[in-house]
Amino acid sequence: MNILVTGGAGFIGSHTVVELIGAGFEPIILDDFSNSQEKVLDRLESILGRKVKYYNANCNDAALLTKIFKEDNIEGVIHFAASKAVGESVEKPLLYYRNNISALVTLLEAMIANGVSNFVFSSSCTVYGQPEVIPVTEETPVLPAASPYGNTKQVGEEIIRDTVAAKPGLKALALRYFNPVGAHESALIGELPIGVPANLVPYVTQTAAGIRQKLMVFGKDYDTPDGTCIRDFIHVVDLAKAHVKALELLVKEAETNYYDFFNIGTGTGTSVQELIDTFERVTNVKLNYEFAPRRAGDIMEIYADVSKSTEKLGWKAEKTLDEALADAWRWQLTLK
Repeated sequence: MNILVTGGAGFIGSHTVVELIGAGFEPIILDDFSNSQEKVLDRLESILGRKVKYYNANCNDAALLTKIFKEDNIEGVIHFAASKAVGESVEKPLLYYRNNISALVTLLEAMIANGVSNFVFSSSCTVYGQPEVIPVTEETPVLPAASPYGNTKQVGEEIIRDTVAAKPGLKALALRYFNPVGAHESALIGELPIGVPANLVPYVTQTAAGIRQKLMVFGKDYDTPDGTCIRDFIHVVDLAKAHVKALELLVKEAETNYYDFFNIGTGTGTSVQELIDTFERVTNVKLNYEFAPRRAGDIMEIYADVSKSTEKLGWKAEKTLDEALADAWRWQLTLK
């Protein structure tokens, strides 16, 4: 099956391309390289021993989407392409609504017009806001989003659900990611932020490598054991494998209006302080960091209950935080 992977040169997308090929799918990348780099394509070729077809374009290009769906005989879509920094979304909400909502609508319209039935959506645990009960299950209420980014994922899921209900033949799964970290074991692909990293681990590795002078930890006064935020950090390779399982489930699903959503995490909460301590232990590198005031849009604590993913997707995270941070550091060292 030919699968269009939007944002396929990005952090999660590139790892998913590797896992798709390993599972017998044929990924085709669509990426405008606004938050990725074309050299990732060469690195993918080194890992895979072959080229991966790609289009340098944006998901809002409806005419090109139609061309790709027809000429490449696309049978499924995994949709990663989106703006994804919580802090930036607070500052630039309209950018996020344009990139994340408009592109999703254009993509779904093109899928329906061309009879493409399988859709996996890159969602986020931010749809839960600050949950009242931890860990969160898929039954946890979706609360008002803490950021425009989180809101685009909530609205995106609603758009997909309503579209599936209205259009027989369309089947979709939303994967609610927790916090992807790590890199491929080859150290050929990993998280490659453009400019100042918005995510914690690349800022950690860049600080350790001397690229950033100091890591700022936002908030030391949260109601958590050590005062720092708690997250569920999942190795990106485990996350990539979840997309393959999601696609396989959709292909087997006979129901023509099928929609569901899954938490994709480890099921374990780790504080920012614990992550720093683990990084220092695993790499034997001392980090220069200090505490700063809380950051707008951040929630205090969230981690997953992954029972549904284990039962229905047949998936669970296998890699440890130690492995993820060691892989992330090895990846960083290739970039120096």
